[in-house]
Amino acid sequence: MTVTIPKAPVGAGQGDFAFLNGRWNVRHRKLNGRLVGSCDWQDFTGTCEAREVMAGLGNCDDNVLHDPSGTYRAATFRRISPKTGLWNIWWFDERHGEVGEPMQGCFQDGVGTFLADDTLAGKPIKVRFIWSHITASSARWEQAFSPDGGETWEVNWYMWFERVA
Repeated sequence: MTVTIPKAPVGAGQGDFAFLNGRWNVRHRKLNGRLVGSCDWQDFTGTCEAREVMAGLGNCDDNVLHDPSGTYRAATFRRISPKTGLWNIWWFDERHGEVGEPMQGCFQDGVGTFLADDTLAGKPIKVRFIWSHITASSARWEQAFSPDGGETWEVNWYMWFERVA
C-alpha cells in the first residue's frame, strides 16, 4: 500500500501539535530488528515534555527514553511551512551527532502522516510516522519502514503518550 502525503491547504495546520503541549509519560514498544523479519519486541518507558513555539508555527519536545540498551535523551523540532502547509520534523538524538532530512506531512481528519527517504544498512528505505488516537490525555505515535518505495510497511516502533496530571 503506497502512502502519499495529503495536500495541505496553504495557511492550514498552525497549532496542529498543540495537543502535545505539556508533560507526558510514554510507553515504548520497539522491534529489535528492522526489516529482517523480527517478531521480538522490547518494551520500555520514557517521558516527554513539549511546547509550541512561534505561536503554533513550531513545536519542540524534550524526551528521556529508558531504552534497555541505555537511557538517552532526544528532542524533536517541528516547523510548518507557511508556503506549503506541510510540517517538517527533525529528530535530534544524543547518541548521534548528525541530523537527517526532515519528515514531511500534515494532519488530515485527526491523523498526522509524515514521510521521508532514508537508508538502513546502506539500502534506501521510506520512513513513515503516524500520529493518531489523539485525545486530551493520550496520543499514539508509530514509526514504520518500507524497503519497496512504500508498497509495504513494517511498523517497528510504537509510543503511547499519557498526560501527566
